Amino acid sequence: MTIRLPDSNGASRTYEPRTEPLLVTPGTPFTSRTVYSAAHVVADPYADVSPDSPAAVDWDATLAFRRHLWSHGLGVAEAMDTAQRGMGLDWAGAAELIRRSAAEAKSVGGLIACGVGTDQLSATEIGYPYSLAEIRAAYEEQLALVEESGARAILMASRALAAVAKGPEDYLEVYGHLLRQASEPVVLHWLGPMFDPALEGYWGATDLDAATHTFLDVIAAHPDKVDGIKVSLLDAQREIDIRRRLPQGVRCYTGDDFNYPELIAGDEQGFSHALLGIFDPLGPLAAQAVRVLDTGDVKGFRELLDPTVGLSRHLFQTPTRFYKTGVVFLAWLAGHQSHFTMVGGLQSARSLPHLAKAYELADGLGLFPDPKLAEERMKNLLSVYGVDQ
Repeated sequence: MTIRLPDSNGASRTYEPRTEPLLVTPGTPFTSRTVYSAAHVVADPYADVSPDSPAAVDWDATLAFRRHLWSHGLGVAEAMDTAQRGMGLDWAGAAELIRRSAAEAKSVGGLIACGVGTDQLSATEIGYPYSLAEIRAAYEEQLALVEESGARAILMASRALAAVAKGPEDYLEVYGHLLRQASEPVVLHWLGPMFDPALEGYWGATDLDAATHTFLDVIAAHPDKVDGIKVSLLDAQREIDIRRRLPQGVRCYTGDDFNYPELIAGDEQGFSHALLGIFDPLGPLAAQAVRVLDTGDVKGFRELLDPTVGLSRHLFQTPTRFYKTGVVFLAWLAGHQSHFTMVGGLQSARSLPHLAKAYELADGLGLFPDPKLAEERMKNLLSVYGVDQ
């Protein structure tokens, strides 16, 4: 059997789908690395909502996907950018997601960390008319909820703080305040503007060397309150440089969806753990690779994970912030949800040729538990677009 897939130039090509999936069995937690998958939410396709309405979430399917990740030994990074937070999922929805997922993690013994931000503070016609005190209070509200849920907190970058801060000293003040009051060590998240343009100049400087200096100053002042950092700049060498300058005991969780195999494998001076959006569709395969790494087999780890980079770079191509469309698309093809509908209508954020290529790359890796189902669903999507088979 073959399928005709559209190209970006308006032509089409014939592709022969894989007939057998990659066989990966669930397993125990890892021993050499701590690995989180930033998991997507499943929208309720029957809800009568518009793109600017509060999100309607299919809670059963959303929690089932998290159980899938936990079953393979992965941790879940909850209410992060992958979950369309700030792109359809507001704070009320994120708070409910955190409560439900943290309770589910407790019931199954799953590892979970949850995003803490300031998305209660939305932009107005004049920008972000808030004080630093109001921004701190928004962070505090979310930090309290995550800690009450029993999850580890991930202090995410704040659009409001990026807009209001006058310089590095404001970041030092806000983050210092939050770290002093955190009851447990947190993960600090540096998300680059390729993921969210509103975060340009975070840490008080557009120059990355200057921004890195401030970021490290925050950590150095409170090393006992920082479990680790997540760096999402898509710059492998910068992550390595930051990793080597961290205080003893502070971990680096790579958020680099372009260079993750080499960063997780590491070098003679250290390695990165992982907190990755691409480990949503790669979950079982990524888990298998890390278990190989647990045995000390770096070469075997790279042989499994290196071939996935092409898919990841495709999903995360510019505009990078729309990568979650491909993530949810692959979850639908893999049978983790019954539809290709997204919070905020973001299923329309990527072109048909982009989705077709994502299907081809994922199928080539054996990511679909039922290749025939994935082929049928791909053909159904193509027919909606008027592509004859």
